[in-house]
Amino acid sequence: MKLYGSVFSFLVFIQFTYSQVLPLSIQKADGNYISTTYIDSLVKKLMNTGQVTGLELAIIDHNGIVYLNSYGYKNKAKQELNDTATCFYAASLAKSLFAFMVMQLVDEGKIDLDKPLYEYLPKPISEYENYKELAGDDQWKLITARNCLDHTTGFPNWRQLNPHGNNKLEIFFKPGGRFAYSGEGIYLLQMVIETITGQTLEVLAREKTFQPFGMYRTSFLWQPAFETDYAVGHDRKEDTLHKRRSGSANAAGSMETTIADYARFLLAVMQGKEISQKSWQEMFSPQIRINSKAQFPSLRTDTTNKNNNIQLSYGLGWGLFNTLYGRAFFKEGHDDGWGHYAIGIPEKQIAVLIMSNSSNGESIFTKLVEKITGVTIPWKWEGYKN
Repeated sequence: MKLYGSVFSFLVFIQFTYSQVLPLSIQKADGNYISTTYIDSLVKKLMNTGQVTGLELAIIDHNGIVYLNSYGYKNKAKQELNDTATCFYAASLAKSLFAFMVMQLVDEGKIDLDKPLYEYLPKPISEYENYKELAGDDQWKLITARNCLDHTTGFPNWRQLNPHGNNKLEIFFKPGGRFAYSGEGIYLLQMVIETITGQTLEVLAREKTFQPFGMYRTSFLWQPAFETDYAVGHDRKEDTLHKRRSGSANAAGSMETTIADYARFLLAVMQGKEISQKSWQEMFSPQIRINSKAQFPSLRTDTTNKNNNIQLSYGLGWGLFNTLYGRAFFKEGHDDGWGHYAIGIPEKQIAVLIMSNSSNGESIFTKLVEKITGVTIPWKWEGYKN
């Protein structure tokens, strides 16, 4: 514990000082350069216009974290400022980290992406307390790890969002049939992974990602060490929201992290560290094309062809679309008072990570990503402003 604390102290020093040592310019996907001074002023201008209370920004360029900075308040009511060691609720950014861990287990031969999940369990899925509502619908026998990671299980996002209004877990279409974003699918896969390995999600994450990538301020469970420096969410009026401290690990969204920690993870993903080339390629290969008009509500059935030109699709744990500069992968994170965005273009070796503790944060994501990378994200489908 003392060693962990000393390492943490050293990393906090790195995180506090790192944002002060910035290159003069950063290369965009189109080959043009923008100055870090411009980026800094752009962030402040957009935040001011959009009433974004707090935001953190990391930029990866040619295999290095070249920009790491924090803006605004971690708690506006207390006039406490964000810093690069401030713990943020990661929301659904947790799903992509979990997907990476699953692919590591695929490399180890512990799980097959296409083997029905029930075959890994000692009893039928419908006999588990959390899944008794599936009794009578044997489609659960078709669900695989691939379905969970590319969001094709047929589950609602969460059972309390069941469009029937009954708060029950149901399968709305044959698994593998189409895309419908689902935290329930990720949570089911977590149970299977913990059963297969005999380890908890937190222990696995520490072994496979947190420690290898130096993520010492990241956990699926609230840690006492986080109390020294954490952010609260802010609503649209910039009032502070209650801080939830997770006592149970959920791969779909209980993770706390910092901009510096998750940037290190994103850099490792870009570099293909701790994962085979085969699994890396599989993770970022289109698994299912997306033709829904919007990502949410997740079970909506209205379709559009407007995203065909960018071949919008989902890989394993990440969204995908084509740009003029190569395929991009992306992942959002969202909850009341929180909005995050990660995007990478491997062919250009660039990535951007935005984390905001403000309900207004997402209003500036489209413009911010476009100005920094030169790429237009599928903002309308994601529910963002242009």
